[in-house]
Amino acid sequence: MTDRYTPTAITLHWLIALLIFVAFPLGIYMHDLPLSPDKLRLYSYHKWIGVTVFMLAAIRAYWRATHLPPAMPDTMPNWEKFAAHATHYALYALIFIIPISGWLMSSAKGFQTVWFGVLPLPDLLDKDKELGDLLLEVHKLLNFLLFGLVLAHVGAALKHHFIERDDILARMVTFLRK
Repeated sequence: MTDRYTPTAITLHWLIALLIFVAFPLGIYMHDLPLSPDKLRLYSYHKWIGVTVFMLAAIRAYWRATHLPPAMPDTMPNWEKFAAHATHYALYALIFIIPISGWLMSSAKGFQTVWFGVLPLPDLLDKDKELGDLLLEVHKLLNFLLFGLVLAHVGAALKHHFIERDDILARMVTFLRK
């Protein structure tokens, strides 16, 4: 077993993280804008990011299934190992579920998702305003859950780097390696 992630895993991790760090504030910003061509353009960008995250998540899940991650340090308490694994599984689940919830919401609200403006994705649901409104709330709730988990994930990584002074963060940030 290796003591660090593969370059592919690192690239996928940071690419997905970057896209989430763009999509989340964009989603908050665009939500309350008055209907306009600019708002619709931002919604398109947001959906493009979501579809891309979903596709990269599929690649990442395949990579993870075929490449073992580095083991947690033996010095890490079992509860921390459990929390780390649970958080990782929840993050993986959310990077699949959130784009799907957005796609379902768009379908129910009657707005087709067209990836990068050229590849129309099929609507997953018939137009249904009440269901679209419910899915909007689900989508928002899931995004705020993701936000909280990302904060916990980043906080744990920083704790390990600055307080524990172990190599947990260096496994994903190559320039920190000793």
